[in-house]
Amino acid sequence: MPPLVLVVTSLEDVTADLVITALNEREVAVARVDPADIGPDLTFGARIGAGALVWGGLLRTASREVELGEVAAVYYRRPTPYSARFAHLPAQQRDFATAESRHGLGGVLHNLHGVRYVNHPAAVSRADFKPAQLRRFAELGLTIPATLVTNDAEQARQFAAEHDRIIYKPFRGLPAGDDGHAGAIWAQRVDPETFDDSLTVMPHLFQAEIPKTSDARVTVVGRQVFASRVEALDGALDWRRGDWNKLIHTPVSVPAPIEAALHSYLASFGLAFGCFDFALTSDEGLPESWTAIECNPNGQWGWLPEAPAITEAFADILSREQAAPHDHAPRP
Repeated sequence: MPPLVLVVTSLEDVTADLVITALNEREVAVARVDPADIGPDLTFGARIGAGALVWGGLLRTASREVELGEVAAVYYRRPTPYSARFAHLPAQQRDFATAESRHGLGGVLHNLHGVRYVNHPAAVSRADFKPAQLRRFAELGLTIPATLVTNDAEQARQFAAEHDRIIYKPFRGLPAGDDGHAGAIWAQRVDPETFDDSLTVMPHLFQAEIPKTSDARVTVVGRQVFASRVEALDGALDWRRGDWNKLIHTPVSVPAPIEAALHSYLASFGLAFGCFDFALTSDEGLPESWTAIECNPNGQWGWLPEAPAITEAFADILSREQAAPHDHAPRP
């Protein structure tokens, strides 16, 4: 039986479109599903027990039928939140239906036997916390910025006094507003003179500013590594805030010890893929310094010049016959 790749994502996901096209060109069977379609356009029946030790059954979308036992790999991208499906319901009903869907349909899709997940949603959730990322970077010997997580203004002022400049950045992106559009808060320099008791409302992430000369985006898919130096024409502290079409990308070689650390990092979280951000600093006569900033376990890469090669790397890992041990669902 040829491998079937189940792509779990929203309809508008152009990054997933790239990978699906590559899999189609290889004549790999692909089925696409957005779990938030649950209802008439998405029905399923999954069974276990009575001699069946793993989940099996049928998943039906508006366009095809999938036997769960034939799924060899799951490409878990960016499905629509279940809550969107039930937004029209009163709060209690909405929350109940959302939780039941996540634990029912999600519980089955996240626990298919012998399936390669890129990446498993449980692993993504575990690796999505910046404090966990920074601790693991440090454990692996990577250089990281001095960091303070606090809701105490006095501790924030003390941290600022210890460093020439500090920056603030959020732990997560802004959720969608009433108009349905999500916003963003970019990394930015902050003035400790503005700190007051309003900081107590929620945690804040402060870091010593790295005197970087450029940035690097390193995309790791399986054992394949793709790295670009990223430079903003205006020298922006956070290159993501400007026009991405005006960014300058040049290939960059990742030092061997850092590359080895990135593979160890992914393996420790049970990830097969991750997008790493580094701040690069050049001092005359010295090797370029790499400071690890963060890893997005479900990051975007379609905008990078090496996107065609990254697409093929995803097709490779999703269609290969045998999975590496850490490609499977992480154990609790």
